[in-house]
Formats: sequence, structure tokens, C-alpha cells
Amino acid sequence: MKKRLILLALVLPVLVIAAAAVSLIWYVDRPLTVAGERVEVQIARGASMRQAANAVADGGVAVSASTLYWFARIGGHANRIKAGTYAFESGVSPRQIVEKLVRGDVVLKSLALIEGWTFRQVRAAIDAHPDLQHDSKDMDDAELLRQIGASETHPEGLFFPDTYHFERGMSDLDVYRQAYAQMQSRLTDQWEKRAADLPLKSPYEALILASIVEKETGQGADRPLIASVFVNRLRVGMLLQTDPTVIYGVGPRFDGNLRRRDLERDTPYNTYTRPGLPPTPIAMPGHAAIEAALNPAASDFYYFVARGDGSSEFSKNLSEHNRAVRLYQLSQKGKGS
Repeated sequence: MKKRLILLALVLPVLVIAAAAVSLIWYVDRPLTVAGERVEVQIARGASMRQAANAVADGGVAVSASTLYWFARIGGHANRIKAGTYAFESGVSPRQIVEKLVRGDVVLKSLALIEGWTFRQVRAAIDAHPDLQHDSKDMDDAELLRQIGASETHPEGLFFPDTYHFERGMSDLDVYRQAYAQMQSRLTDQWEKRAADLPLKSPYEALILASIVEKETGQGADRPLIASVFVNRLRVGMLLQTDPTVIYGVGPRFDGNLRRRDLERDTPYNTYTRPGLPPTPIAMPGHAAIEAALNPAASDFYYFVARGDGSSEFSKNLSEHNRAVRLYQLSQKGKGS
């Protein structure tokens, strides 16, 4: 009898451990439910596996936090989890939860910067994004540029229009750095592929011209010809006479109506009164505008006018241009009056 009790005392713990192991193996692959079919859980930087397991359970996943913790610990994963925001949907298993935490398969947020936006619009969009940490909030433009390592003193046009993805809580300065680096990369690449004999002294001048092309283009197919008009004018010393630069010079008080007094008021951006390019870009040009500015179409055009459908009519001389203006602009005004 005594021997049986001793044997039972020895075997019973083994059986308990074996049962627990079988139960754990079964549980870790069991599909779980989540609140509302999908939940997002934030794992703080520096969180332990126990804290992470509690966060997952408290965040709406119907999982045993202690079991999740012990599974990760037994498997050697407890010290390998990564911080971030994680999404879990119904049907996820404890094993998949741990694997996701180890991979760092976090939810990425996004922010779109649009071609033709001014820096004022870029900054407003970044400042308003709820998933960014707004480290630049109290910085002026000059300090922001210093923080991201930019050598320029004016921010306009320096950021590439694209959709940027980031983890929740990332600094907004990192988005600025990415957008700035991408613009530098795109501009450098296109500058090396530029056409010969362009009247542009530097990549920055190309950026300025590209921003004008971006704002003047109604239909993408017209970009190379629009660029050719401005390049031809620069070559012979003609005034660029482009309305978007004047509007940029007017600034926030522009009400949508460009008046004669605006065209006559001299500012650094008034290309009706000052020769050459304005001192800075006037907006964010996209890849196509940069490419057109550095590889414009070969043409004899010096003028263009909007046809009213987004496309442009191009002319070689002033008399042709005046006829086009009468046809496409003055006649349209007459129809609308």
C-alpha cells in the first residue's frame, strides 16, 4: 500500500504537468473572439510580455492573459516582442498573437501629401494627423528645416508628394525627413538625366520650374509642352508671366480672383515684373512635373492658354496667342455673361 502511495505521488505530478501541457497546446491554437470583430491594441515601448498579454486581453481579445504570457515564456519569445499598435480580428489564436508581437507586425497609419500643395497645406495636414506625435508643433519653419537636416532656408517645394506610412505615435519630424529625403532623391536622379543646354543652374532651380509646371498643368499630357514654353522663355530672356507665381506672392489674402493690380504689384514672385525664376518653388511638384522640367518637349512655343477643358492651346508668337485667347477665353466669358 505504501509503495502504491509513493508511486502515485511520483506519477501524479507528471500526469498533471502532461495534462497541463496538452491543455496549453490545445489552447494556443484555439480561435478566439474579439470585441467588434477587430480591435487595435497598443503595446508600449519597453513593455514586458506580462504587460503585453494584459494589454491584449484588456483591449478586447478574449484570451487568458496568464496563458498567453506562459506560452510566450516557455517558447522563449517573452523578451522578443516589439512595441507598436497591433490589430487582431476574430479567429486569431494565442499562438498567432505571440507570433505577431514577435514579428512586429504593427498597424501602419498613413498620410497623403498631394501634388501642388503648398507647404502651408502640408504643415496643416501633418499637424492635424491624430496618430503622429507633434514634435514640430511649436517650431518655426527654419527650426523645422534644421531639425530634419535640410540645408535650404525656405521649406516650399522641398517635400515629395506621396502617401507615407508610419507607426502610431511616430514623430511628425520623421514624416518630414522621409518626404524631404524622397524629394532630394527624385530631384538628384532626374537632374542627372536632364536634357542638354537647359537654362537651369542647379537642381533647386529645376525644382522651382517644376513647381510652376505643376501649378500650370491641367492635363498631364501637356506637361512637357508647358515646360518647353517656360524653358524657351528663359533661354531668350522673356518674362515668364505665369499667374501661379503671382498668386503665391499675394499669399493667404488671395481670394480666388487675380486682379490687374496684383499683376502690377511688384513682389519677388511676380513674374510679370521680374525676369527669370522666382526665388523659391511655389508648391510641391510631383515626379511627372520634375521630369518635364528637366526633359521638356522640343518646341517653338512661347505661349499657351487654357482651352477650358483642362487642356492648353500652344502658340509660337504673340499674334497666334492673342487669337487663341479670343477663341478660348474671351469667347467663354461672353457665353457666361
